[in-house]
Amino acid sequence: MELIQNNPYRIAGILSNATDRELQRQKGRIAAHARVERDTDSEFDFHFLPKISRKEIEVVNKAFSNVEQNQDKVNYALFWFLNASPYDKTAIEYLKNGDEEKALEIWEKVTTGKDVNSKNFSAFNNLGTYKLLSRNKSDVKMGIEVKIKLIESDCFENFVHSVADETYIINKQKQSEKLIDDLLSQFKNQFSSSETLELFRGCNGITQKYLSKKFTEEPLHKIESQIESCKKKRKADKGRAYEFGLKLFTNTKDDLSLLNSLLGTSDLKYKAVADQLANEIMQCGIDYFNESQENDSSEDFLKQALELNETALSIAVGKLTIDRAKDSLNTLEEMKDREVAQAIALLQSVKDAYETNEQQIRQQVKELKESDPLIRLGHRTINQSAVEDNIKNSIDWDKVNDLLKEILPDESLERIKASTNNELKSEFTELAFWLKEYSQSNSLISRIIEKYKRIPPKLSFKIVSSVITNTDNKPLYTKFIRYIGLNLNLDVTSDMSVTFYLKYINPNGSLKRNSKSSPKGYSQSVTKKITKQTSRVILPGWGNSEECTYDIGEHRIEVYIDEYLIHTKKYAVDLAPSERFEKEIASTEKKLREINKMDYYESEIRSAKNEMSEIQKFKLFRGSSEKQSQIQAQQAKIDKLIQRSKEEKKKDVRTQEEKIYKLKMELSAAKY
Repeated sequence: MELIQNNPYRIAGILSNATDRELQRQKGRIAAHARVERDTDSEFDFHFLPKISRKEIEVVNKAFSNVEQNQDKVNYALFWFLNASPYDKTAIEYLKNGDEEKALEIWEKVTTGKDVNSKNFSAFNNLGTYKLLSRNKSDVKMGIEVKIKLIESDCFENFVHSVADETYIINKQKQSEKLIDDLLSQFKNQFSSSETLELFRGCNGITQKYLSKKFTEEPLHKIESQIESCKKKRKADKGRAYEFGLKLFTNTKDDLSLLNSLLGTSDLKYKAVADQLANEIMQCGIDYFNESQENDSSEDFLKQALELNETALSIAVGKLTIDRAKDSLNTLEEMKDREVAQAIALLQSVKDAYETNEQQIRQQVKELKESDPLIRLGHRTINQSAVEDNIKNSIDWDKVNDLLKEILPDESLERIKASTNNELKSEFTELAFWLKEYSQSNSLISRIIEKYKRIPPKLSFKIVSSVITNTDNKPLYTKFIRYIGLNLNLDVTSDMSVTFYLKYINPNGSLKRNSKSSPKGYSQSVTKKITKQTSRVILPGWGNSEECTYDIGEHRIEVYIDEYLIHTKKYAVDLAPSERFEKEIASTEKKLREINKMDYYESEIRSAKNEMSEIQKFKLFRGSSEKQSQIQAQQAKIDKLIQRSKEEKKKDVRTQEEKIYKLKMELSAAKY
């Protein structure tokens, strides 16, 4: 710290309570050495301080002159050491010998948890001086606290009379302010405002009040100057008012934040300057919007004006200013939705006209059926196909397309997509899809819908990850599945309201829908309010409370916002292991029953028996012995086939029984 390192007492090489005789002797010694160009060392050149030279006699003389007046002596003594007690004498000797820990131990022992008294006042000062030299903020904080405690104590007079004349009277309040001013000048390029305030956090209310005054005067003046400068620029060039408003906020936000931390929003000074700032930023937005609209600007001036007004609302404190900002925002929000409102009005008017025409035509057909006797007698019929064609062509679709081109250029679609009014956007898309279905010239509206779908929505969050959920958090086995849902883990930058549209897609690609409640083209939708504190969004599940409605295989959930796919999550549905084992056991048991019913080698045995019948028949020129031999051979063949049939059947039965046993063991061990 410069106040300590370049302290006049240090340059002079003496303690701050040195006697006049010691002071003059040291002054003469330095001068004598300087005449022979020799440096002068001091026993108080402590090793924890940078080395100092006393060869420049002018610097030394200035140091001595700086401690001639009583007030100067006190000012500089507060940033140096003095020896006013046996504690100091011992501690300073330790400092001379480089044993700082021992010195600190002595001073801390007589000051920690104790009030300032006539025996330890100098220890408070010396401990504070040493702590202020530290690079550790907690040490510096302690150094400040013990210095302030010394000055505010009844024994500060003892300190003053130790370093100045016995008759000198000090103003403790002014001395405390002087110390704070000196410290603030030292900390200016070393610590931020918030860090500096934290260093004084342990001091009393009087110190805090003075600090508040010191810290608020400059930022208040800077903010007021910035407001006046912005006001002049805005009035001179309203077309650049957005730029001026942004710059005003950027140039004042740190000072305003500092004032907020020092004064709080309930302070009258803070309220006044915050509302002045909010009103000027708001006026920049209003003037910019009006000027841009009048000159048919190609910039997105509505969005920019909204940005300035939202900024103003975040700053405003007073009710009048807050209400004005809200009114201005509401007006701009209504204008922001003007394009989607115009598109809805056009599409709705077409739909209304179509439905009115359809109703009238069908009514005419009904009346004709009731009034025409030939139709009633069945001698004449109404061409129903022609009726439907009349309904379909009751609108001038080419005229509708001309209006669509005028109202819905690409830039309008982008602004509609950027709107935060989810209800209006939903109404717009529903009407657009209606027109696509009913128009007899729907290529234009089809292109408009596709362009709208490809525009990414402006979201204030990012999906970090997602998790598939099931009822009671059980595995995705058919025996457990009732409702499957999706949780989205988010990183949110600002608040917004979002309508999520979900598609639950089956393994075969079909969409799960409810004909009564599902939005067109989706399984379901849900609107969520997302804030900066939102880390997870729980989307509703799809299913049935009584049974599983999911097929085995790979499914997926697609998440859409404003017709735009923002996320896909795949998941597999399967039988539980126990279900698989039960199914396989049933299949194996069925196969075993079939095996037991089967006659192995049935056709071979039948064929062999037929051959035996032929052998047993009479044949000319065959002797009885030959016949008997043939019968025996054939019987052996039949017996062999029967034996093989039994053995293979027994083997297959044993295989299936072993398989069933193994499956049952696995079933009993299965968790699910």
